[in-house]
Amino acid sequence: MVEPRGTGMALFTLRATNEVRASQFGSAEGGLDAEMVAIAGAIVKQRTGNFDPSTYRDRYQEALRELIEAKMEGVAIKPRAVSAPPPVIDLMAALKRSLAQEAPAKGGTAEKQEKRTKAQPDRRQPSLLLPVSGGRKRKEEPAVGPTTIATRRRRKA
Repeated sequence: MVEPRGTGMALFTLRATNEVRASQFGSAEGGLDAEMVAIAGAIVKQRTGNFDPSTYRDRYQEALRELIEAKMEGVAIKPRAVSAPPPVIDLMAALKRSLAQEAPAKGGTAEKQEKRTKAQPDRRQPSLLLPVSGGRKRKEEPAVGPTTIATRRRRKA
């Protein structure tokens, strides 16, 4: 439905009775906490004030108006200087510098780091791994059970 409103129009979507669902929340007739109502009232009173639109400036409108007037006068328009973004911090370099500044507390830390860098054995179940060509080569462990038949490649005749 279209309805005139002042200098404009309002558009409303009309629904049939079977398209409208009943509300899924309770009524407001239940007991309201008087303290909560008082707090809500105090917040509303604190935030209530007179709105004066003349105190606000629309900088976008002003810049657009200046641009249009300059084009109408035929003045060459110079693009505004774009400020340079702040430099991006390289987190990896900062981390390396931080680690280089730290002195090792004990002599045993190198041994711990060595233990951490050792390749750990592949604990995945080989029978569940799919045969995929490419990638890095590694030792294949013999699979257990009938799945080995399905993973073998056939030779072309």
